[in-house]
Amino acid sequence: MTAELVRGQNHTLPQTRLEIRVSAGSPVVAGATLGDERGVVRGAEWIAHPGSPQLPGLEVSQQAAAGHRLAVDLEALPETVHRVTVLLALPSGVGGPTRFGTTAAPFVAVTGLDGTEIATFTLTGLDAESAVSALELYRRQGAWKVRAVGQGYAAGLAEMLADQGLVGAAELAASIQEAVARSLARSVAPPPPRTPEGDRVRHASGPTDPGPTPAALPQPPAATPVQPAATPVQPAADPVQPPATPVQPAADPVQPPATPVQPAADSAPTPGGPINYAHPRRQHAAPPTPPPTAPPAQPGQAAQPVAGDATGWSMDERLYNQIWGMFEDLARAAAAYRSAVDFAESRMDQELDRSLSDPRNRIGGAGDRAREEARAKRDELTARAREVLDRDLAQLAAEAAVVEPALPAAYAGWDNPVWHAHRVPMELPMALRLGDLHLPERTGLRIPLLVRLPLERGIWVDSGRTASEAAALTDSDRLRRLAMETAVLHAARLLAVYPPGEFSVHVIDPAGAAAGPLAPLVDAGVLAGPPAAGPQGVASVLAHLTRRVDLVQMAVRAGAADSLPPDLDTGEQLLVVNDFPHGFDDRAVTQLRYLADEGPAVGVHLLMVADREDASAYGPVLDPLWRSLLRITPVADSHLADPWVGHAWTYEPPVTPPGSRVLEQVLAAVTAARRAAGR
Repeated sequence: MTAELVRGQNHTLPQTRLEIRVSAGSPVVAGATLGDERGVVRGAEWIAHPGSPQLPGLEVSQQAAAGHRLAVDLEALPETVHRVTVLLALPSGVGGPTRFGTTAAPFVAVTGLDGTEIATFTLTGLDAESAVSALELYRRQGAWKVRAVGQGYAAGLAEMLADQGLVGAAELAASIQEAVARSLARSVAPPPPRTPEGDRVRHASGPTDPGPTPAALPQPPAATPVQPAATPVQPAADPVQPPATPVQPAADPVQPPATPVQPAADSAPTPGGPINYAHPRRQHAAPPTPPPTAPPAQPGQAAQPVAGDATGWSMDERLYNQIWGMFEDLARAAAAYRSAVDFAESRMDQELDRSLSDPRNRIGGAGDRAREEARAKRDELTARAREVLDRDLAQLAAEAAVVEPALPAAYAGWDNPVWHAHRVPMELPMALRLGDLHLPERTGLRIPLLVRLPLERGIWVDSGRTASEAAALTDSDRLRRLAMETAVLHAARLLAVYPPGEFSVHVIDPAGAAAGPLAPLVDAGVLAGPPAAGPQGVASVLAHLTRRVDLVQMAVRAGAADSLPPDLDTGEQLLVVNDFPHGFDDRAVTQLRYLADEGPAVGVHLLMVADREDASAYGPVLDPLWRSLLRITPVADSHLADPWVGHAWTYEPPVTPPGSRVLEQVLAAVTAARRAAGR
C-alpha cells in the first residue's frame, strides 16, 4: 500500500534503488543535493542539476519539464552522504510562472523500479515561493527513510542552497538557471490528467520526459510499506520564523544545539528560511568507523535499538546525534498524528454538511444514520492514526530505555548511576543536558534537552509568576527558591564536566536572598569567591569580568595572546545573577548587557535568575538582553515552541532524587580534582 505523506511525516523505504517521479502544473527544474550527517552540502560537486545531472548513486533530468523521473541508488552514494534532498524550482527569465502559488500543486512520488509507489506527497500551501525542498531521503538507525518536507523559499534556488550550507550558493543558482535556459527548446511533458473527482491518474510508466533510469540489478525483497494513519488534507505552508528569536514571554523556540551553519539550527537561519531539525553541523566529516549495530530483528518485529547508533567520531558524539534524531522522530510522529486527527474531524464535518444540505435527510432516520456513519468514519481514521502513533512511540520509548543508561555524565539526569562514580574529565564534552522535553501524546517519553559546549548564549531561569500557568500556581517565594536551585544544579553540572581549573563560577546575590540554595556551592569551596552582595560587590564582579572580556578581545584581534596579563584567568567563566535587577544601577545594567552580548565569544557566560516583570521600569531597553538568553523555567511548563510543526514542548527542569546527596558528592569530586591538579 502507498503511504500518502503529509508535511513533516516520514516513512521507511523498503528498498534502496528508487525512482522519484515529479508532476507539476508547469515546467520546473528538478535537482537533488547530497548532505552529510549534519545536513551540509559540502560543495557544488554534491548537487545534481540540469547542468551537472549525474552523481554517484544519483541522476536527474537535464531540462525544465512538467514531469521528471530522478534515479536514486542509495547503496551507491558515498559513505559520507546521509541525506538526499529533492528540490524543485521554477525556471527564471522564460516568461512562465514566478511563484508556485499560481500553478497546480506539485506531486512527488517515490517508487520502485517497477513503478510501484512507495510514498507520495502533494506540495500544497505554496504561495510566493519559487523554489521548494520537496522530499528528503535520510539514514536513521541503519535504514533509509523518506520525509515529506515541502519547505518553500521566496528567494528561490540561491536561498535554498545557502540554507543547506553551500558556499557560493548565489553563483551556482545562477549557473543552474542558465543551463536550464539553454535547454528550454526541448519538449516538455504536460502534467498527468486527473479524474473528475480530482484524483491523480497513476501510471506505471513515467511522463513524457523519461529521465534517467538506474541499471537493472537484482532487487532485495521489498518489505510491506506501513500504511499511514490517514490521508490528511495537506496543511497550509508551515509558518517560518527564525528559531533564534524567542517568543516572549509565552514561548521560546526549541533549538537543537548549535554549530551553525544553523540549526536547529543553530545559528539563526535567515528570515524566511526553514526550521531545520537536522543534527547540528560540525566542522569535520563523520568518521568511516561504523557505529554499533542492532542485533538482527525477529521476523515481523522492529529492529532492537542500540545506544550510540548514530554517526560520530566518539561515543559521546554518536549519543548526542542519536538524541536529536529521537527528538526529530517524536516531533514528526506527533505532527502526523495530529494532522490525521484534524483531517478526520474535517472529513466528518464535510460529510455531515453534504448530507444535511438535502432537506429530505433532515426528517426521519436518514439524518441520524448520516451522522452515525460520519462519526464512525472519523473514529476509524482516528483509531488508525493512534495505532501508528503508538507503534512509533513504543519504538522511541524502547530506544530511550537503551540510550538513557548509556549517557555520559554531561548528558545524564541526576538520577543516573553514572554520577555516583563520576570523575572530573580531562577533556571538555561536546554538550550539556539542561533538562527534558516531552509532548502530551506520551508524557512519560522524555527527550534530553542538550546544548552545545562551550555555551553560545546565556541562560535565563524565569522566576516570574506571570510567565506561565504552571508558575502562576506556585507561591512567589517558592518559585524564586526553585529558580535558584535550578541555577545551582546547572552551575554544578558545568563545574563537573569541565577539566579541573578550566571553569570558574562567580555569583551576584545583591540582597543575600539565595544563601540557602547556594549553600552546596559555597560549602564545597568551588566558587571563584564569596557571593557578591550590595552595590560594591555587584560593581566589583562586573568590573572584573568586563575587564577580562575587553583584554581577551583585544588580544584576539591583535593576534597577541601571549601579551595577556599573567593574573588573567583565561578559563571559561560563568556569572550567576540572582534577582536581577535588584542591586543594579544603570552602569551595572549596561555592563551586564555587554557581558551577555560579547562574553560568550571569549568564554564569559551568563546564568540569570530573574522575573522580567521586575525589570519593567527599564522599558524596552532590556528587551535585547532577554532575547539573547535561552529561557527555561524552574517548574515544568509547555513554553518551548516548535515553529516548524507547531508543537509546544513541555520543559522539565533538572532535579536531584529526593533525599539524594548526589550534588554534594559531585561537588566534592570537583574540589578533589582541583586539589590534585594544584588549582
